[in-house]
Amino acid sequence: MPWSGTVEEQRAAFLEQFQAEGANRREVCRAWGISAKTAYKWAARAGSQVDDALSNQSRRPHTSPAASTPEVEAQILALRAQYPTWGARKIARLMHQAGASQVPALSTITRILERHGVLRPVAHRAAAVGAFERAQPNELWQMDFKGHFALRDGARSHPLLLIDDHSRYCLAAHACANQQGQTVQGVLEGVFTEYGLPEAMLMDNGSPWGSDAVHVYTPLVVWLLRHEIQVLHGRPRHPQTQGKLERLNRTLEEELLTPHGPFADLRAVEAALREWRQTYNEVRPHQALSMEVPAGRYRRSVRAKPAQLPAVEYEAADEVRKVQAGGRISYRGREWVLPKALRGQPVALRPTEQDGRVAVYFCQQRVAVLDAATGKVERVRR
Repeated sequence: MPWSGTVEEQRAAFLEQFQAEGANRREVCRAWGISAKTAYKWAARAGSQVDDALSNQSRRPHTSPAASTPEVEAQILALRAQYPTWGARKIARLMHQAGASQVPALSTITRILERHGVLRPVAHRAAAVGAFERAQPNELWQMDFKGHFALRDGARSHPLLLIDDHSRYCLAAHACANQQGQTVQGVLEGVFTEYGLPEAMLMDNGSPWGSDAVHVYTPLVVWLLRHEIQVLHGRPRHPQTQGKLERLNRTLEEELLTPHGPFADLRAVEAALREWRQTYNEVRPHQALSMEVPAGRYRRSVRAKPAQLPAVEYEAADEVRKVQAGGRISYRGREWVLPKALRGQPVALRPTEQDGRVAVYFCQQRVAVLDAATGKVERVRR
């Protein structure tokens, strides 16, 4: 039967026929294309004498029996105050060691910290813009490749640079043979072992960094998220977003590459970068640091690199799916396509405030929204 009028008017017209004396209710449901279960639900609402009984109702649960108690929230906030750089995983570990009667899921702890304003929420790319520095070492690292250049043996060098936003300490300056994600990951493995983990990393757009139209998420980004590192991206065509790294690039060009090149091979570049990096960190005064050296302001992160990545954990109420080949998952009788880089990883599905729209999370990162009305996947870009 064709529908016209508002939702409430349509449902009222249906119920008038459905509840009429002597009506064949199955035939009425068939004519209107409505299931019997839905029909009886609307009939019950209509008889409840509640305003807007026939309007669309929220699907959010009325109660949260597993919600954290005020005492548990207070314990979480006290631990965060004692260890202001520690995240959900470390706080949960301390609570377990203290014999806490209730230890919430990691995602719940994170939301408690964000709700009380003691944990920086996931920022949009524009939030990274600005002439400022982070308050402490390891709050933010900036990473990018310096422009590649030819070597005398016919190969090319792709210097990978990594700098701490607060101290300007150069954490890495490596002569890479390419710009592939596996190469970057190999460098970061050594850096994480030596210096620990940062809270966030800022990088450019595109492969292997992610966040452009083609590479919204890459295997490298997924690997960083597994380490509970927030991944940020600079605005396209705005190099000033990574101003400290751009200045580091210029210093490298002026002090090493131009006066000492061309280099014989990658080994020669690596040796020169190693010596230059030591001078940059420990000898060269920085005007932005009141003529101090970066080594005087940097300290190792309290977040040690784990010997083995722990399993991804979600809340009991989440619907969890494992991402298959091609980024595909099945949900509510449909197949949805997520970023291919998530293949083999578990993701959590959580209802949003809007009916028919379900948010997809990987670790603590919201990566997509499934829209039942359109059947489309909206990818969340950071």
